[in-house]
Amino acid sequence: MSLLPCVWMVFLLSSRRIICSFLCAVSSTEWWLVDGYVVGYIVAFCREISVCFENLSQAQATLRRAQMASSLFVRMSRTVFILSSVLVAVQGQQVGTYHTETHPSMTWQTCSSGGSCSTKQGSVVLDANWRWVHQTGSSSNCYTGNKWDTSYCSTNAACAQNCALDGADYSNTYGITTSGSQVRLNFVTNSNTKNVGSRVYMMADDSHYEVYKLLNQEFTFDVDISKLPCGLNGALYFTVMDADGGVSKHPSNKAGAKYGTGYCDSQCPRDLKFIHGQANVEGWTPSTNNPNTGLGNLGACCAELDIWESNSIAQALTPHPCDSPTDTLCTGNTCGGTYSSDRYGGTCDPDGCDFNPYRVGNTTFYGPGKTIDTTKPVTVVTQFLTDDGTATGTLTEIKRFYVQNGVTYPQPSTDVNGLSGNAINSEYCTAQNTLFAGSGSFAKHGGLAGVSKAMSTGMVLVMSLWDDYFANMLWLDSHYPSNESTSTPGVARGSCSASSGVPSDVEASNANAYVIYSNIKVGPLNSTFKS
Repeated sequence: MSLLPCVWMVFLLSSRRIICSFLCAVSSTEWWLVDGYVVGYIVAFCREISVCFENLSQAQATLRRAQMASSLFVRMSRTVFILSSVLVAVQGQQVGTYHTETHPSMTWQTCSSGGSCSTKQGSVVLDANWRWVHQTGSSSNCYTGNKWDTSYCSTNAACAQNCALDGADYSNTYGITTSGSQVRLNFVTNSNTKNVGSRVYMMADDSHYEVYKLLNQEFTFDVDISKLPCGLNGALYFTVMDADGGVSKHPSNKAGAKYGTGYCDSQCPRDLKFIHGQANVEGWTPSTNNPNTGLGNLGACCAELDIWESNSIAQALTPHPCDSPTDTLCTGNTCGGTYSSDRYGGTCDPDGCDFNPYRVGNTTFYGPGKTIDTTKPVTVVTQFLTDDGTATGTLTEIKRFYVQNGVTYPQPSTDVNGLSGNAINSEYCTAQNTLFAGSGSFAKHGGLAGVSKAMSTGMVLVMSLWDDYFANMLWLDSHYPSNESTSTPGVARGSCSASSGVPSDVEASNANAYVIYSNIKVGPLNSTFKS
């Protein structure tokens, strides 16, 4: 209960000029026991009076009673910090104050049909999962290594009440730096503790993600993946996240987009520490091979558009639809995806319809010294064609071009029997699923039409660098499943060894790896590059 009315009345009465107002008198004092500390607070109420004080001594007596109550409150405040902080603590997922959150600036461009482009001032924000989580009002960790402190985090709700996400030291702790239109993500950073990888989002302002609508548009960026070996993934993609990080839908989330909350994707990840404004502590199982992560009961599902998953050896373009065009909450193994025992038991497509040039027979197109030489930066162009050629139409095809050394290269056509074309469309996805003995998950969850619904809603840009504790990234750059013959269609995805990509090895031998994304442009078809 607020003491503001009492404060105002003390001020008014003490001036001796106000003789008619609202009187605030102490009616009782109640006591709470919170975490072993005695908390005293003043319960006050205001009574409206219709007549003025004629006797000043009566007003002065009231003033003395208010002052005595104020003194009692001040004496008790030592044990509870500040009353307002106690009240805030019951509201939900909190924000820390030990490190000021300052988003590194990053520009990008919007282009017109004539090819002229204008610059937009943006910034990037670090995902909440990488951040320091500590007790509200103190520096005690709520989460250390891959475990929650159950003294603060006995339940999802209690943990969200008791714990706060803090600001990030982008460069020193996380190895994230920006300059003009580029962002560089370092793989391993050793500051106070070891940090591995990162995930950042493009911001529209200090508290909202930039939301992109790409139907009948093209998206272009430059990327330097020359320092990414087997086992790493420099990924640039879109997911259907709330622009405010979920604050309006989940008022218990006080951190929001400013602190990188609200992530979701088509794997329905269950390794997120906070989902929909609550912690994910209930049922949390620490990973047996990753010292930093674990799995909770909750997962966050939404459609995903993987523009670019890559290292210097292989790359893939992969759309993933979901049954719902917006993010949804899932529980346990019904989430499906990488994190559940039933991969296909959820509401999203975990596999997608991918176009990896190596996987479809073009083994000399992409890599060091190949047609697209990954020892040098490359411009990547992705186009999203609709059935009626408008931004309100339905997605029917995804095309890809590459620009390097002033030369434009279209996506190479497939070179395996039973598969044709060089674009992702319904015919390609159906044929690929048949040839590669797929699960049919892409079509089951809506196919390109499902992806189109998500794109029309608007999607948030994600840029990341990570290693893979589940499958060593073999699904991207080696042969996978590793127990199958490379002669089986779809098994060979890149030239990396089946023994490569073990995170402990990659982190030790390639700690200095990094990826640079730059020169992001969005506009009508053929407006962001010279074809």
